[in-house]
Amino acid sequence: MTDAAIETLAEEPERPRLRLLPLKVSEGFVAALPIIILLFIGFIGPMALVLIYSFMPRGSFSIPASPSLENYVDIVEQDFYISFAWSLFLAFISVVILLVVCYPLAVALRRIKGRRAHLLTLLIVAPLFVAENIRLQGWVLFFDKGGFLDGALKVVTGLETGSLVNNVPAIVFGICYIYLPFMLFPILLGLGNVPREAREAAYDLGGSRWRVFRDIELPLAMPGILIGSLLCFVISLGAFNEAKFLGKGVIVTVAQDIESAFTFGQNWPRGSALSVLMIVLAGSAVWLAMRRVNLDRMLGRR
Repeated sequence: MTDAAIETLAEEPERPRLRLLPLKVSEGFVAALPIIILLFIGFIGPMALVLIYSFMPRGSFSIPASPSLENYVDIVEQDFYISFAWSLFLAFISVVILLVVCYPLAVALRRIKGRRAHLLTLLIVAPLFVAENIRLQGWVLFFDKGGFLDGALKVVTGLETGSLVNNVPAIVFGICYIYLPFMLFPILLGLGNVPREAREAAYDLGGSRWRVFRDIELPLAMPGILIGSLLCFVISLGAFNEAKFLGKGVIVTVAQDIESAFTFGQNWPRGSALSVLMIVLAGSAVWLAMRRVNLDRMLGRR
């Protein structure tokens, strides 16, 4: 090979070599993989079975069968929509009451500092460590005829209240009592987005208390308010023990119909169909609300 040929080969650029790049998996995905598998096995799998069972024939206990819509037809023909209406009404009125109660309470808690704030927070959280059934049964003993309230008034004043349970207001009271922390703490989180400087500047510019609330506090705290309202609406939609203990059959919620279908009725397809409709209803509420919630803004991420 001549010297000229050797120089020509030396001057040629090196050709790029094809390399097999390894598949890159983010560390976050690897860290979340166990919980993803757990959710798939413990949540998605059972939900899929419920969906499949809802199309099975009435009274069947196995999946291999011809799919049918008779369960959904029965829900309409047998007036199960009344249970859905009661559940929606209880959830809606409970959310409204909790908003009216929790927003001023959250504002007051934001203004309290030091040990008093920790003590009040502890008093609000402490009932969560007691079983829901026990707390509701305690209120039954308090409000029922011959209970603590009725007996104390009879001894002190000679008056009797009679039974204050077995009615819709008692059920609403129970729902609001049980789910108050689930509304209060998201509102507290939302109020954390309201800078004190913005409020003080608005007052310095002559803004009234109502204008400051409407134009500054409410828009900035709205993510927390929506999250709390959505959370309480969804869990109140499935309220069961409140109607069972404080209502004692005065109304029937959809959660009670589902429990009855799976237990006493031994009609798993009907219970599955009711569950699917309830999931669709709650999921629709979540979807509509999440379209208006900016979680990055709520959590302070930019």
